[in-house]
Amino acid sequence: MKNWFKENQTHLFIIGIFLLIVVFYFTPVWQGKTLLQSDVMQARGSQKEIFDFREKDGNTPLWTNSMFGGMPTYQIWYDHANNVASYIGPALRKAFPPPADVLLLFLLGGYFLFSVLKIRPWLAAIGAVALAFSSYNFMYIEAGHINKAYAIAYMAPIIGAVILCYRGSRLWGPAILALFLALEIRSNHIQMTYYLFIALLVLVGFELYYAIRDKKLKNFLQATSMQLIGVLVAVLVNASVLFPTYEYSKLTIRGKANITKVTEPGKDAHGLDKEYAYAWSQGIGETITFLIPHAYGGKTSGLLDEESNVVKTFSKMGIPADQALQYANGLTPTYWGEKSFTQGTWYFGAGIIFLFILGLVIVKDRLKWWILAATLLTIFLSFGRHFPLISDLFFDYIPMYNKFRAVESILVIPSVLIPLLAIMAVHEIITRGTEIVDLDKKVLYTGGAVAAICLLIALMPSLLNLRTSTHQEYVSMLQERTGDQALTTEIVNALIKDRSAMASADAWRSFFIVALTFGFVWAFIKKKANVAIMLAGIGLITLVDLWSFDKRYLNNTSFVDKDIYERPIPEREVDQLVHMDKDLSYRVLDLTTSPFQDASASYFHKSLGGYHAAKLMRFQEVIENLFDNGLNEDVLDMMNVRYLIGKNPENGSENIQRRSSALGNAWFVNNVKFVNGSNAEMEAMKTFDPKKEAIVNEGLKDLFGTVSIGQPVNSDIKLVSYHPDTMKYEYSAPNQVFAVFSEVFYDKGWKAYVDGEEVPIIRTDYLLRGLSLPGGNHKVEFVFAPNSMKISNVISLIASIILVLGFAGAIYISLKHRGKSPQVSKAPQVVK
Repeated sequence: MKNWFKENQTHLFIIGIFLLIVVFYFTPVWQGKTLLQSDVMQARGSQKEIFDFREKDGNTPLWTNSMFGGMPTYQIWYDHANNVASYIGPALRKAFPPPADVLLLFLLGGYFLFSVLKIRPWLAAIGAVALAFSSYNFMYIEAGHINKAYAIAYMAPIIGAVILCYRGSRLWGPAILALFLALEIRSNHIQMTYYLFIALLVLVGFELYYAIRDKKLKNFLQATSMQLIGVLVAVLVNASVLFPTYEYSKLTIRGKANITKVTEPGKDAHGLDKEYAYAWSQGIGETITFLIPHAYGGKTSGLLDEESNVVKTFSKMGIPADQALQYANGLTPTYWGEKSFTQGTWYFGAGIIFLFILGLVIVKDRLKWWILAATLLTIFLSFGRHFPLISDLFFDYIPMYNKFRAVESILVIPSVLIPLLAIMAVHEIITRGTEIVDLDKKVLYTGGAVAAICLLIALMPSLLNLRTSTHQEYVSMLQERTGDQALTTEIVNALIKDRSAMASADAWRSFFIVALTFGFVWAFIKKKANVAIMLAGIGLITLVDLWSFDKRYLNNTSFVDKDIYERPIPEREVDQLVHMDKDLSYRVLDLTTSPFQDASASYFHKSLGGYHAAKLMRFQEVIENLFDNGLNEDVLDMMNVRYLIGKNPENGSENIQRRSSALGNAWFVNNVKFVNGSNAEMEAMKTFDPKKEAIVNEGLKDLFGTVSIGQPVNSDIKLVSYHPDTMKYEYSAPNQVFAVFSEVFYDKGWKAYVDGEEVPIIRTDYLLRGLSLPGGNHKVEFVFAPNSMKISNVISLIASIILVLGFAGAIYISLKHRGKSPQVSKAPQVVK
């Protein structure tokens, strides 16, 4: 054991430094505070009913009625108890509460990757810092995209494991790949996993080329086969995450449209709408923010202070200072790129960009070409609508690519690969600097070129234009608000000056960072400084650069006391008034927010609205087609919306409206109207009375059987027991009747039983459930128990056992080989 500590003391010391970095960056965590994240608050709203019932009966319900009239909970929150990866993350969080645990994962994962490349420990530590502190990692954490942050954190060790496999590791390579890929998939952000897959596919392609060229195809096939085994185990461990999600996705806005909508002649729409998917496309010119962070103004609002030109302009008008600051950050966006809005910018570190470009010139390792190819490909894809030549090719023809939105997110791949090559460049200088022809010139020219770009923007920020393509529309909007053309011009000119000042200030900042990084590299190659001084200098510059920039977005003010976090959404008087109604499951529509983009109402009510990136397609189609001219009273009635929460536009006070026309949980109709196709269903719903008539697709007529539907005279049906995934009704009817239930139709798990015998659920009124019921007094029960969850949970358990045994076996074999003493030959040793 003493030898082990001695052999690994440098690694342990570096890990200790990582722990200190985490502790000091997130000091509020250790003071009992919690990060207040906007998206986490949304998630708390959508999860409230799930956790309430989980606490009540000990089991996580598989369905919730808190959003969109109902949806599966495994798309919001589910414990996946049979998945071994579900226990690793929480174990880490006991020692390092979120978001400190995420930063630690970034640092350790990055350090592992650089260690696989045999980078000396202290240089690997610098690389880990550069990778971990990439700006969007912290912006995702600050916004509450915590699953996305976890998924990105696992990318580095997965890449390291793949490289290990191709470098001959037949034991630890596949084992580590299976473990971290299992954790990656368990993070349940398939978009990030998919982007990683694209990058790794490029790597496999290069490895195949080299194997063919070097006549080592057998080694390549062995390494790839072992990886496939690791991938298979990781996928099966996450069967309960992947299989139900795949099943669900086909029925969501990421699947096929039900309403005929042609995007190209003769081609139906699949996946997300291209315009929607490309909404957050990285502007081509915005790539300069990799080097100069606020060259495009940073985030949309919140960056102007009392010294800004815009605030001073408002102050000159006699507006109080605090109000002037509020107006400035509300009316004048500092960001001038092409996204609708943004919370920040992609910044990888000025010194890191210099070293990355230098790496393209001097690094000999064949991984360089993979890094370059994958980086360029993902940058091109991030351009989305601004570079359709490549984006459309992937969107239209590459499987699953059209399921994801916000294509700029693919820049997480360069955020890993750019620091990787940057550190490889420093490693190259240290290990074979004397062999590199004209190294001093290459360093000088590269550093000079990068510094010149920074200096040019610092001195002439107007070269960036500082205006969006919709600048004139913005000016017109502002003039409508002010009613004064001269004042509008003054405000806009002040805004341009502020944008110019921000770009110039950050360009100067990047210039000095590049100059300092260059200086330490130059001093080393000119033998004016040793390795330790160079690494200390680069490491300190990198940490200070990225740390200080990230603090602009995620700092101590982002944290709140835990009691505030435990009450994330304050209960209003209108919420209390609604709660006076003790009925079982009426719905509420909160119009004080964007109801179908906000889940706060779901914290207190069974909301018709909510927020989720993958709503059921049928629900979305109803909203798009029947709510296009305002609220549709018939749809509100059939969705049992009993209360509307609104706001008085004059004084901002909130109020509630009780809707007596809401149809309740279930009702009998007088007749069923059969129509041919989804388009006809939607058209029929524009003029029907849901209380009297049900709209059913012609193709479902066989489900009614041979008994005709009678009039519901002297009939009654009521909900007698409510549980999110088990609903019980009792009814009385003199003859065969047709009942419509104000519950969302989802045939991947819902079953209906009349007195214990299963009956078919008929999709009714486009997105609700209907049953053809016999006369008499009977009991109806709806139960949600999808086979996909039952089967996949068993698969997850088996695969988890295999993963644990496999990893334990790898440890045992390693220790066994380590413990073997080398055989001593009895023959005399010959010294050569």
